[in-house]
Parts: sequence; structure tokens; C-alpha cells
Amino acid sequence: MKLTEVFKGGWRKDKGSPSSRVDPPKLSQSAEPSFPFEFPDGVEVLHDCPNATVDVCFVHGLTGDRITTWCAQDQSEPWPKTLLPSKLITARIITYGYDAYVMRGPVAGSNRLIDHATNLLNDLTTDRDLHNAATRPIIFVAHSLGGLVCKQAILSSRNNPDAHLRNVFNCTKGVIFMGTPHKGSWMADWAKISASALGLVKSTNKSLLEILRADNQLLEAIQIGFWSMIRELQGNSRRVEVTCFFEELPLPVVGKVVSKDSATLEGYNLMSIHANHCDMVHFSSVNDIGLKRLLGELVRWEREVRSLPEQIDGLICGIS
Repeated sequence: MKLTEVFKGGWRKDKGSPSSRVDPPKLSQSAEPSFPFEFPDGVEVLHDCPNATVDVCFVHGLTGDRITTWCAQDQSEPWPKTLLPSKLITARIITYGYDAYVMRGPVAGSNRLIDHATNLLNDLTTDRDLHNAATRPIIFVAHSLGGLVCKQAILSSRNNPDAHLRNVFNCTKGVIFMGTPHKGSWMADWAKISASALGLVKSTNKSLLEILRADNQLLEAIQIGFWSMIRELQGNSRRVEVTCFFEELPLPVVGKVVSKDSATLEGYNLMSIHANHCDMVHFSSVNDIGLKRLLGELVRWEREVRSLPEQIDGLICGIS
């Protein structure tokens, strides 16, 4: 069984595989899967809410983008836009994009994880300022690598010398990690996966995977810093909600990208989704059990935000 390309945040396999999402085009040995030279970056509002009490921000993972990562098969609109507004009645729903392609055309993305996190913090702060939402609670939903980007962005926001950039940390209500590696030997495992197995064209430039592997020490520091922050906040009677989802099914050839153990944060809720690493964020209906589990967390957190009493000067961040 051979992977032929990665596209729209999902994996495509050779025709005839019983679990194929779509039939791939026939590729010659010299053919290369194409990626857009330009990618949708920054914040996009999927659903605005005049009386919003919370922002819900989606952050995609490796080889994804801010729209197609969250689209079910054969659907052009992301499910956070089509399925969530009727369930999260006071939420403004936004999505964030960054260059997470290992390869796009002849040029590999060169931004490191910390650069993506810095851009997320700045872009999100700017968007919230423009929408009069700077002091509104925020919930992150992050897939795979996006969870690491979110962690670093929150850590960069904390104690930031620029007061306006500290609002993201102050206002973070919770984070839902979907297939995000928190610990273990996942980086070494990814390093063993060949470009051909991932269905990616080879590049003479440094790929994002190689950059991540080089920054393994940084990733460990991010995890230690995030975990220390969570424990310190608990000691100060502020709880940042965290829920982790892990994949139940393996990808063909590659296997499970993030194991249950790696996706776990001790002391926080852990749930599974019956899908592989890429398909775990593809929901076509509110009846999908994976989406029901995700919604259970989001609806509860939104309800908790709505129940907060009005705060002096409109400062509703730093919620407990």
C-alpha cells in the first residue's frame, strides 16, 4: 500500500484500498504532488456573533491550512463554520493559518515553530483588538503541530513586555488538543518516516520536519514551560481547561502518528476519536461521535463563560 499525496489535510491512497477517502490521480514516477505556492495565513472569521462572550480559535497542523484541515470529504466549507454556530450560540468562531507545508512548489517553508507562535500571538491580538474582543475569553482547538504552536504562543503572551500581547494568556479559558504530541519519542518516530512514505516531494531545502527535529530541545522546553504554567495557575486559583483527543486508527504505512501516551496530559480529560491522525478533524455531521465529544467540552466551557458575572471595566479575562 502506497501513499501518493497529502491534500486538504488528509491522506490519499492508491485506488482499491478499502479505506481510501478518495481515488488519487495517476502519477508517473517523475510526477510530483502540487501544493499552493501561496497559503491562507493569518486570522479568518468563520462566524461572527454580535453578542459574543467567547472566541473559539482553530489552529491546524502539519501540511494543513486554516480552511481545508477542517473540511470533511467532498465538502468545501469547514465544519466549524457550518456545524458549530447553532451549538455555540455566543461564540465568535475564527481560524488561524500559517505555512505548515513541508513542501510547497519548489520552496520549503523556513519558519520555525517559535516564529509561527509569535505570528499567531500578534495576528490574534490584532484581530481581537479590531473586533473589540481584546478582553474576551478565548478557547483554542488545535490539531497536531498546531497544539505546539498554541502552547508557545500562550507562553510568549505570559509576562510579555507589551501589555496588549499579554491579553491572550490572560484570556485563555481552555485548549483542546487533537492529536498533539506532548511527550515521548514522537520526534524520533517522525524522523524515521521517509518523504516518499508521507507522499511528499523531496526538497533540497530544510523541511519543516527537519526543522522540528533540530528544535527537539525547544519542544521539550515548551512542554515543561506549559506544564509549569498550568500548575502555577492552579495554585493561584485559576484553571485553564485542557482536553486531549487521540487517534484510534493508524495511517497506512506510517501507523499512528501520535500515540495515546504522547497525547496525554496528566490530570486532564483524555478522549479518543475513531479515525487516523488526519481524519480525526474531519466531521461531516453533528451526529459524528467525535464531534459530539468535542462539542461536549466546547459547550460546557462556553456555558461557564456565559455564567460569569460582569467584571469591572469589562475585564473578564483571568477567569477561574
